This record gives sequence, structure tokens and C-alpha cells, in this order.
Amino acid sequence: MKTVGYIVAAILVFFGVIFIWGAFSANGQPSYLIIGILTALIGLAIIYFVGRKPKVETTNVTLKVDLPGNVNMDSLKCKSCGGVLTAENIKVVNGAPMVTCPYCHTVYQITEEPKW
Repeated sequence: MKTVGYIVAAILVFFGVIFIWGAFSANGQPSYLIIGILTALIGLAIIYFVGRKPKVETTNVTLKVDLPGNVNMDSLKCKSCGGVLTAENIKVVNGAPMVTCPYCHTVYQITEEPKW
């Protein structure tokens, strides 16, 4: 759809410039200038509206995990400096849990290692 919009706009701007040049020729009429300016402005307006980026809405997703049985959480430590991490230091980015260490500011992805 954008390609068609750009093509139509280019044609309108081209003919607008031709009409503007024609208005200043020996046989030119003042109405050519008005038609040329309007045509070129319409073409530029189409380029503006086609080139705009749509607004991207962000959606917050809350994931609640219900764990069966008695589950104890081990303390989480930074891989770089060994500082103790809390739940506030963990954020989900693009579906992956990412940790930002408040002490050394290292950012890395949490990987779950097998229990066996």
C-alpha cells in the first residue's frame, strides 16, 4: 500500500512541477500555476501521510505462576560479582527473563539448568 502511495505522490508532484513550468512559458496561463501548486501540494501531502509511522501500543503482560507443593526459592546471585539479587532486579524482555545487577550493572539472561 505504501508503494502505491509513493508512486501516486511522485506522479502528482511530477505533473505539478510540469504545470508550474508551463505557467511561466510564452503561452502559459495563470491557471496552470494554481493547478501545478495544488497538484504538487497534494502529492507532498500523500508522501507525508504514507510516510508516517503508526503509533505502537505497548501491552503489559502479568504472568502468575501457581507452583504445586512446597517450593523453596534459592537465593539468586550475580554471575559477575556475586551480589544478592531480588525480584526487582528481574524483568521479562521479549519473553526471556533478564537480570540487571544493582551492584555491577551487568545485564544477562537467566538460564535454568537441569536438576539432574
